[in-house]
Amino acid sequence: MIRFVSLGPGDPELITVKGLRALQEADVIFCPATALKSAGEKEVSFSSRAAEIVQALGIDPKRISLFHVPMSRDREAARRAYDQLAVEVRRARRKRLEVVVVAEGDAGFYSSIHYLFDKLWADQIEVEQIAGVPAFIAAGAAAGLHIVKQTERLLVIPGTATAYELISEVKEGKVVVIMKLSACQAAVRTCLATHPEFHYYYFEQVGTREERFVTDPTQLIAMSFPYFSLLIIRKPEEQP
Repeated sequence: MIRFVSLGPGDPELITVKGLRALQEADVIFCPATALKSAGEKEVSFSSRAAEIVQALGIDPKRISLFHVPMSRDREAARRAYDQLAVEVRRARRKRLEVVVVAEGDAGFYSSIHYLFDKLWADQIEVEQIAGVPAFIAAGAAAGLHIVKQTERLLVIPGTATAYELISEVKEGKVVVIMKLSACQAAVRTCLATHPEFHYYYFEQVGTREERFVTDPTQLIAMSFPYFSLLIIRKPEEQP
């Protein structure tokens, strides 16, 4: 069986007991990595927040194998990377190794790892997905937020949203969570500028030492949102 382990957003202690046990039992752990070029643009090294989380859990780094996931909107490049990873996973499995593939956050929630999961599933290879903590849940807990209350509705959307969509959904009374915030910065700034009365909860690098929490619309409108950021927006509560 190939196990897909969700690591949570950044804090190693947010992994589940089941996920930790799978890591401890694994012979090889495949971790996604991004390329970092040197100052001369010739040598390439790799950075992996997932690998850092795994090592922080006391796992032997010798069992970690990095795979490069291109950071591009061209998803064809990512698919090719997962096709190559599928070859490596099958090779390891033929050697009767216990194989784990990790994902930050939850493996089934806006995670590109589904390319590999679906490919193995289609080939009738036994797979298991182990649940984890999505970033917005960890963010709400860190800030002491009740993200939704009573009969409120929650809408979680990627960074493809327009300003019109954001404003309309919030006005309808939905609590809106925007993942992949860096992809819709203009839309968010329009929402901030035209509706400063909304309540905004911005989170960056959740679960890490660089974690940041901002609620001031005037401060947010001047900021640039990195890849690991998210925003929760809600209408002000009506006074009885």
